[in-house]
Formats: sequence, structure tokens, C-alpha cells
Amino acid sequence: MCSRFHYTPRRALLGLAMLAVALAPGAGFAAAAETPPAFHVEEATIADIQQAILAKKLTTTELVHLYLARIKAYNGPGVEMPDGPLAPVKPVQHAKGVNALITLNLRPATRQALGFDDHKARSLTDTADDDPRMPDALETAAALDAAFAKTGQLAGPLHGVVIAVKDQYDTFDLRTTSGADAFYANDRPPDDATFVARLRAAGAIILAKTNMGEYAAGIRSAFGGTTVNAYDTSRVPGGSSGGAGVATAMSFVTVSIGEESGPSIRAPSTYSNAVGISPTQELVSRDGLINNGLNTRTGPIARTVEDAARVLSVIAGYDPKDEMTAFAVGRTPDAPYETFTHEKSLQGLRIGVVREYMDKKVFAEPIYHPSIDRVNEAIEDLRKLGATLVEGGPDGLFTDTIRRYGPKVNNATWTKLHPELFPVDADGKPVGDHLSTLVALSLDPSKVPGSLTMRDFVDATADATGESRYGFTWYLQERGDANIRTMEDLIGKANFFTDTAEADKRITLGNTNKPRVYETAYRLQRRFAVQQIVLACMAEQKLDAIVYPTSNLSPRVIGMPRDPNAYGIGNYGLWNFIPAQGFPAITVPAGFTTEVYDRVPDPDAPAPAGGGDAPVKIIGPVKAELPVGVDFLGRPFSEPLLLKIAAAYESATKHRRPPPDFGPVP
Repeated sequence: MCSRFHYTPRRALLGLAMLAVALAPGAGFAAAAETPPAFHVEEATIADIQQAILAKKLTTTELVHLYLARIKAYNGPGVEMPDGPLAPVKPVQHAKGVNALITLNLRPATRQALGFDDHKARSLTDTADDDPRMPDALETAAALDAAFAKTGQLAGPLHGVVIAVKDQYDTFDLRTTSGADAFYANDRPPDDATFVARLRAAGAIILAKTNMGEYAAGIRSAFGGTTVNAYDTSRVPGGSSGGAGVATAMSFVTVSIGEESGPSIRAPSTYSNAVGISPTQELVSRDGLINNGLNTRTGPIARTVEDAARVLSVIAGYDPKDEMTAFAVGRTPDAPYETFTHEKSLQGLRIGVVREYMDKKVFAEPIYHPSIDRVNEAIEDLRKLGATLVEGGPDGLFTDTIRRYGPKVNNATWTKLHPELFPVDADGKPVGDHLSTLVALSLDPSKVPGSLTMRDFVDATADATGESRYGFTWYLQERGDANIRTMEDLIGKANFFTDTAEADKRITLGNTNKPRVYETAYRLQRRFAVQQIVLACMAEQKLDAIVYPTSNLSPRVIGMPRDPNAYGIGNYGLWNFIPAQGFPAITVPAGFTTEVYDRVPDPDAPAPAGGGDAPVKIIGPVKAELPVGVDFLGRPFSEPLLLKIAAAYESATKHRRPPPDFGPVP
């Protein structure tokens, strides 16, 4: 890790840890009886918190209690469960809870005294939970307060920052199962994920684990249940880091940490009117991640660009436990990332517009238009800030570079896209001279058929056979649990929920467990090809960044049909393809809809011949103020520039606002 991230000397950290041990257990609980400070925790930023601590108007212990009060008031169930927690659920409008957090970092006596049920325990396999080497959130807060009283200085750059971590990441003191109700002998992993250790070392307090789509897919889990959208509890929060997004929107914590392999940081951020950073994959360690993959990324979800940047400063950098972070050496800025978040003008910057995902001629159904309209307004705001907006040709921003470089750098996808040019026999073997055809297309792009856009690359999926099984197997063997050792154990020693609106997790795990080889060549070739095409486009058009809708769909009603996997957008409607190939992206609130359309089952339509998805129809418009987000994407390791753009846009537009149904706690 770069030297600039070592904010707190190791000796000081050891002293803080020893102080927490001396105070444990229960050291922070006495503060529950104290008079609450005159500090408004709702929407509080890191700067707000630390200024209050330095002014001695707030202690870290008081801050944790303020967050716990909001959690107690609003983290209840947000759906009806008429047949129990593992059965299908029913959406509820204006529900009293959002169910974002599934595990709280509180010792048993403190948790019970504060009125939280046993299901939120730090561990279900260690019911005593009295190890002094595992101080809980209030004990850690008390240690921070004692250290501050002694020195008058903050213990680190995240002193007092309260954080929730997606349950997909290892926390040595908190239950970690990726949302599964799996029967681990020890539901705590042996150590922290690297980034979690860095957060603690910087003075942060890990208060909770967030609910998630089980095994990083969907919006519900067998252990945690269903998380709902804070702005309309009848709707989805975005997956799979839904709990992280909602916890941030609700001011349950200061910042959350999410994970994505597709849009799982930016989708929940957008649907929670929050800022989400999906960093360059090689920038932040993936150590301690259940089912680590070729395109998984770790990033913060915050209410402001600056807060997200402050957390990124701490977690970014080389980690020997994740070989991909070696690419980050020498490619991080000398100054912390938050120093790039004070820009007010975008004068001199050129930003490319990806109309391929905003074209109403393609996305003709009205269900897409409310989000597209807000992003069109965002583009005009960028223009007012001084940026030059660069539009692609009639076929899109990347079409020319795809035609020129696609056949050469992505031949595997190209042959799939054009079987008429690259015929194969019954056994799948090439017929004719495929190589000469590729050369001819590369030398004369005018011979490339059609008007290809990046959407076509998404449709020509690049599987990595055995990738998920490799990731699960690696994790389980490294964790070394006595009861859950293999994927067969994950399948056979767990409870699963049943819900036709979600994929069957038991079947999905069974399919994941089938491959006996690990083949990544196709996936890696496509990653290289997309990087070549996008970087060439940016170089030729002198682009500093690219802008597009984080989603051109509003959050659907819970239990309603997903959007069809059409137009290269996937069933969340999020443009997640390029970030998944190693590019950084940041989503920023772009406003709210005034009305939306919904996709619902159509009982009057004939069933499709030969099976398939049930017929659906679009209804609406329905009056609804739902968050919309805009993505800014840049070259690998261009986070400083993206933060400048995001911060300038955020400062000028100020689209962030808290969920109206969940105000301050009395």
C-alpha cells in the first residue's frame, strides 16, 4: 500500500487496540444513559463528524448510539411474509422498515439491552461472545474516545467513521456467509478482509454487516430476508449490494462498502440516491471476498462524493493477498483522493456521451424514458459547467473503433456475431479460411457488416468456465471451516428460500459446482478487446471521461418481472459492461422521476410456444419520485479525474436528499 495511506503509526494502533481490550466487555454501553448530544446524524458527513469530535461537541460513543437509534427505529422488515421468512414475500408501500442490516457489532448483553433480537448477533456459533480480543462497536468507540481525550488528536483519517460492510466480505469478529443460512461450525472467518483491516487501522468502526442478494445475486437472502427501497418500500433496492445502498441512504452508518461484478455497487447507489464508486479493479484488494472473480470490485457507497473518496484513500493500494493490485503500484496519486473533490468547473474537459443506451428509438418503450430524461438533463448540466460534450455518430460513440479493431482484438466474439462470415460444421469446427476473413475485415472496416455498438459485445457473452466454482472452492479452503469445506457442503448444509421472483439458490449453486475445468481465455480476451476499443475511442476523440445512465430503468416493484435481457443492458437496465472490463466508474445522484412505468404479468396474453418467460405488459404512468443516477467512466486508474467531474456535478446540482418516510428519530 502506498505510504500516503499509512495515516496511523502501528504503535498507536496497538495502543488503541489494547485500550479497547482493557475497556471490554461492555465499556461503551454506559453511554446509552447519557443525554444525547445536539448533533444531527442524518446526512452527517465525515467532515461533520470529525469537526464535532474535535470541538468536543460529540464523542464517538454518542455517535454510535445515534446510528443505533435509527437502526432500531427503521431496520425492521419491509415486506409481508405470510408463509414465513423463507417463502415468497409481498411488497408493502410505506413500510416502517427497510431490513438493510443483518448483523450488528454488539456484544450479547448490550444488544439485548438495546432491544435487538438474537438474529442480529455478532455470531450464532459463539453465543457467549466474550473474547476481549474482539471489541464490539461501542467498546471500540470508547477506546477511540479515551485516546482522543488523552492526545487531543484523531486516531486516523477515518476516526469516528461508522461503516457497514457487505456480508460477502470477511470480518473476523462478525458472522460472514454472503447472506446464506449455511451451517458453518464457526460462522466467523479467521481474519479480516484486507480492506476491512485498513478501515479499522484508520479509525473506522465496523458497526454492521449488510443484507445482500444471497451469493451476490438478487435482493434477498435466506439469512437476512428482503431489503426494500428506502424511497418506495414496495420496490427493489438494486442488487446485490442492496443492503449497503439502503443503509447509507437511511443514515444507519456514515458509509457502506459494496461489491460488484456487474452493477452491484452502482445499482444500489443509484436506487438509494447515493454516490457509489466502482474503482479500477486492480486498485482495491479483493482479499476476503466470498467467490472472488475475474471482474469483482470493492468500493464505497456514500452520501457525498467526498466521503466516498475519503474511504477510497484508505482502502486503495497494493495488497500481496490480491495479485491484481500489483497493477496499482506507481499508479495512485500522491495526494489523498478526497483532495480531488473540490472542483467547481469542468472547463477544458471533453466528455463522451454514450447515446447507445439513451436512444429512445432503440429504447422505445416508455418504461425507459423517465431515467433517460433525467440523464439528458445531467448532460446539459455538464455543458453549463464548462465541459465539451462529444456525441458519437448516428450509430454510437464506439462504432467506428469497433469496426476497425473488433475483428483483430476480439476474434472469438466476432466469429459468434457473424456466423454467415465464419461458418462451422455440425461439430462446431471452422469451415473455410476464418483467418483470412478476419484479416480482410481488419484491413478494410467498410466490409464489416452492420452498425455494431457496444451492446452487441454484451450480447455475445464471454463465459469463464469454472470461474465461480474456483472462487468458492478457493475461499472455502482458505477459510478452513470444520463443517463447510466444499460446495457440496454449501448446498447440503444450509437453508434456502423459495421465491419465483428470484433464482433458486440451491439449483444455482448446483450448476456452479458442475465444471471440472477452469477456462478464462475467452473472458480475458474480451476484457483486453474492450479496453483496446474504449481506450482507442477516447484517445482518438480526446475524451477525458464518458457519461451514460447508471440505469435507464426505475426500480421495479418487488416480485414483478425483471426487464428482459435485451439491448445489451441486462435485467437491471444498467450499463455495467465496460466497468466490468477494468474501467473505473462513479455514479452520482441525477435527480428523481416524477412518474414511472412498471412491467407486470399479462394474464390475457397467450403463453409462449415451447415454454419460456411468462407474458408481460407495461402499465403506467404511475406518480413516483424515485432516484436516478448518472455514471462517469474513465481510463483505468483515472479516479482523481472522475472524482473532479463527479464533485463538480454534485456541487452544482445537489440532487441528494434523504428518504422522506424515515425522518429523524424522536
